[in-house]
Amino acid sequence: MTTEGRESQDHGVRGEVRQDRYVAGQDLTRWKSPVGQLMAATAQRITTFLGPYAALVITLVIGLLISVALVVTFGEVYESVTEADGVAGLDHPVLDAAKSFRSPALDAATTAYTNVGGTVGMPLIAVGIMIFLATKRKSWTPVILMLAAGLGSLLLTVAGKPLFGRTRPDLSDAIPPFEHSPSFPSGHSLNSIVIAGIVAYLVILRLKSKRARILTIVIASVFSLTMGLSRVYLGHHWLTDVLAAWALGIAWLSLVIMAHRLYLTVRTRHHQEAAS
Repeated sequence: MTTEGRESQDHGVRGEVRQDRYVAGQDLTRWKSPVGQLMAATAQRITTFLGPYAALVITLVIGLLISVALVVTFGEVYESVTEADGVAGLDHPVLDAAKSFRSPALDAATTAYTNVGGTVGMPLIAVGIMIFLATKRKSWTPVILMLAAGLGSLLLTVAGKPLFGRTRPDLSDAIPPFEHSPSFPSGHSLNSIVIAGIVAYLVILRLKSKRARILTIVIASVFSLTMGLSRVYLGHHWLTDVLAAWALGIAWLSLVIMAHRLYLTVRTRHHQEAAS
């Protein structure tokens, strides 16, 4: 097969079916549980009437509604924990510990780093990676997944903050520039884990080396972890704001990945039927 022939199989729908289906020997289009098989069959029926991307979009919309419900649930759990002085009892000690490490140089470096995960830095990074992946793979799937992941994360943040209206740490404990929006959940922590996670997932789909896959996961995890902890260090969020954001981010990311698996399942079955 010529180089051009191989490249054509790596692009578009053919590339998705050929390369994205298997990760570390696991078939992403194989659903072992009855619930998974039911979802795959439902997605297949939706595709028959509305097209292959319809199942992906509908699953994402349903997943987003579930995630919004999770925000409310997490808020209720948080209030219960606060009343019982459970995990929330770590908030003040952790902030005090973070303050003991502060220095002018470290404060400036952490502020610059946390700006990467802000309302300007993170969207720019996400859009750049999205355009690169979509162009390289000649597919709209990276665009849909990254837009859905990012917009869903933003909606969860916007919905959660006014819903609970938690007060941030005192300004006397924070490093400027100060932030005045509600504290729960941490938007930086939520957005960073979702964006880093979906980028890592899309990259891993095309990686053949186990070492490369592990390195990708480690980089995404370290970025998300340090971004969240930087918010506590700067006194802009409580520890529980960050912990809740990580949990919500993982839940939403899992739903986005599940939606992609359903889309990939439908694409693969359609491709197999056409080939036969």
